[in-house]
Amino acid sequence: MSHDYRPGPRRIDLQRRSILAGEAAAAEAEVEAALDVPEDRETAAFFDVDNTVMQGASIFHLAKGLHKRKFFTTRDIVGAAYKQAYFRIVGVEDPEHVAEARDGALGFIAGHTVAELEELGEEIFDEAMAHRIWPGTRALAQLHLDRGQRVWLVTAAPIEIAQIIARRLGLTGAMGTVAEHVDGVYTGKLVGEMLHGPAKAEAIKALAAREGLDLSRCSAYSDSSNDLPMLGLVGDPVAINPDKRLREHARAQGWRIRDYRTGRKAARTGLLMAAGAGAVAGAVAAAGTARRTLRG
Repeated sequence: MSHDYRPGPRRIDLQRRSILAGEAAAAEAEVEAALDVPEDRETAAFFDVDNTVMQGASIFHLAKGLHKRKFFTTRDIVGAAYKQAYFRIVGVEDPEHVAEARDGALGFIAGHTVAELEELGEEIFDEAMAHRIWPGTRALAQLHLDRGQRVWLVTAAPIEIAQIIARRLGLTGAMGTVAEHVDGVYTGKLVGEMLHGPAKAEAIKALAAREGLDLSRCSAYSDSSNDLPMLGLVGDPVAINPDKRLREHARAQGWRIRDYRTGRKAARTGLLMAAGAGAVAGAVAAAGTARRTLRG
């Protein structure tokens, strides 16, 4: 007598669990093997920070944290809130807004010590930045480390906060905007210009010459078309959460594209409107507080 055997739901579930267990074991074995990979001194990866490694603008999160610690007034933070709303909704760095934010932030830290900013930067990273790291980008950076390659952050953010982010993520190091300081006290001026756009490419070329890197074997990651000079330097450019211009350029050049944002396409419009409304409401509330503070 023949039987028509059909696996029941419980057996199917056990099979899935077995497959999952096997995949997990294999993945663990791959990680252990990766740790034994010899160091590759000629290859490296370069990551932009804002909206590439981290959601939003790192300088805004820093400024907000410093404001909470009475570095500057509520009126100042209203302007920063507007720039952050613009950055998050439009998804493109406006050079004029970046420059304004840079100049304002440097003015605020004038007179404070490097040691003070570094100590508070550690607190602010834990408080406002750690949970905004994109897991997908963090995984890409770890892949390079597991291959024995060095990984640097390249950002317009102050070098002090860039170094904190790199250290907390276990990366090799960071290049960022350098603020002038005399005897350990900030003057409010820059050393050179902000590390933005073409300046990033120049920094990478200088580092490559110093470290003996083969840029044709290196990788670079960014969300912004402003970083095309940096991306064009390496053999493996990757667009992460790209703005419209970078996405189009990456597609035309056959570059890899990774997008870790949620609420894209049709749903994205509604989410952006909600985000914009929230940002405007926050700015209005802050403005009200500023008026009350000034009247008091």
